Amino acid sequence: MPASALLWSLVAVPLGAGGLLALAGRRADRVAAPVSVLLAAVVLALAIAAAALRPTADAPLFAGIRAGLAVDGLSATMVVTVAGALLAVLLVAAGEPGLRTGRFVGLMLLFAGAMLVTVTATTLAVLLMAWEVMGATSWALIAYHRGDPAAVRAAHTAFLTTRTADLGLYLAAGAALAGGIGSLDLAALPAAQGGWLHLVAAGVMVAALGKSAQLPFSFWLSGAMRGPSPVSALLHSATMVAAGAYLLLRLAPLLEASGWAAPAVAWTGVVTAVLLGLVAVAQTDLKQLLAASTCAQIGYMVLAAGVGGTAAGALQLVAHAATKSLLFLVAGIWLVTLGTRRLEGLRGAARRFRLVGLTFTVGALTLAGIPPLSLWVTKDAVLAAVLERSPALYGAGLAAAVISACYSVKALWFVWQPTVSTTGREPGNRVAAVVRPPLVVLALLAAGLGLLPLLATGMLAPTPAPAGWELALSGVLAVGAAALTWRLAARLPAPALLHGWLGVERAVHALLVRPTLALAAALARFDDHVLDRAVDGAGRATVRAARMLDRRAELPLDSGVGAVAAATRALGRWARRPQTGQLHQYYAQMAVGFAVLAALAIMITVR
Repeated sequence: MPASALLWSLVAVPLGAGGLLALAGRRADRVAAPVSVLLAAVVLALAIAAAALRPTADAPLFAGIRAGLAVDGLSATMVVTVAGALLAVLLVAAGEPGLRTGRFVGLMLLFAGAMLVTVTATTLAVLLMAWEVMGATSWALIAYHRGDPAAVRAAHTAFLTTRTADLGLYLAAGAALAGGIGSLDLAALPAAQGGWLHLVAAGVMVAALGKSAQLPFSFWLSGAMRGPSPVSALLHSATMVAAGAYLLLRLAPLLEASGWAAPAVAWTGVVTAVLLGLVAVAQTDLKQLLAASTCAQIGYMVLAAGVGGTAAGALQLVAHAATKSLLFLVAGIWLVTLGTRRLEGLRGAARRFRLVGLTFTVGALTLAGIPPLSLWVTKDAVLAAVLERSPALYGAGLAAAVISACYSVKALWFVWQPTVSTTGREPGNRVAAVVRPPLVVLALLAAGLGLLPLLATGMLAPTPAPAGWELALSGVLAVGAAALTWRLAARLPAPALLHGWLGVERAVHALLVRPTLALAAALARFDDHVLDRAVDGAGRATVRAARMLDRRAELPLDSGVGAVAAATRALGRWARRPQTGQLHQYYAQMAVGFAVLAALAIMITVR
């Protein structure tokens, strides 16, 4: 298979099959689960081949603009990550009867296909198309349970929030064209001229931060947890929220070229990592805790993009994807088997389901940054790049790492306590056998992926590798924070501000939503009471004028027209009288006529 055909196949298989399954609907339900797993395996094989061969593909799109796809060092890690997460998630989803439908697996494949296009796109035009498909399919997946009003509202919130931020990409595309980047190649964006460069950077930054649920856009991810847990495992850990961070890592040279965007992105990432980490500590719902921790962990990737640590950020992205996919899937399994996702209701869940509990423990300890597990190394790789730029950023990043140990161990403490609540579910519920292999594989990947930089010399180049003292310091802090949290887990404070995700959603409603709705209501009243009444008044005035004209002007006009008609008829009768058809009468009429003409001629001559 030619290299370009391999790349087109990588994106065409999930997009084409997903579209067919989604359109088939209930008719495909019987075969949806096995077919989707088979297709995901094919996509993973294609992704591995593409990562090894590094193919490129190119086709005409618009005048002067090409549709380009390519797999390079950064996108190679992403295509394998997306494909691997897709296979694991669909395997676990096959164990839930409500998710073995053509609509669900079709939407999941469509989303994965759009994500694969996003990470391999080389031009902004192609990226925009895939970005839009991701947004639409994520909305449909979050609202998969259409009978749940809360899920539908959450989908609307996520869609509208990310769509508002996505306008930044359109701003960036327009500014790039105006700034002389006619091809819209991503690699050429830093060459935009003059002030257009700053608009391109601002547009990309806003779109990426919105998609990755960074402050001030983080709140949409809280509501998105209403969707099925496999959706959270794919969209909100390995793909959708990672797409924004990936875009910033891909366009790190653009951020540097602008001068201001790189530090703005770095500080946004580290502030999100600290504040959303505190939000995670305050949560009493497992999925909400994992969602807030996702925002915090993505903050490290955004921080890496801001300081130019592209390789370290990519490693953090891959390790976090495996870790958080595992944790979200386990949360979904416990929700199905125990009927709850509240931490108090999950006491003893790890004791009851040993394999699931052990894999959750691996994921939680990895998320905590405990040595020698994956995220311990990748966080320090990011922080090593940060330390070269700013000690203040490094200190904030280290604080965020300590907080991550707190929220991870808090979740772990609850699930290993000796009591468990089944919340009305039958005590005989068992975990489906099909979900166990992907959990084990994800646990192994979560634990080991971050060690690759230590095993492969130069993998982090040109990003600096963490020094021994940095690894030791972060490891000691993580273990200390974990030990302290284990002792105080039941007494950790949960301030209302943190439990409510910093009140950002309420602030958005107060500052934007309610004023917008109030303005809309005022305009509606103006339309009803002013414009509508004016139109109705004009209509009534026209009717009154017509009636007045009918009474006062219609009769005279009608009489005048009748008189003209009568005179015309009279003249016609007079004109018909000479027309007798008798020749001698015509001669007589001519004689009279000539006589009249002769008399007139004589009178004119005499004068």
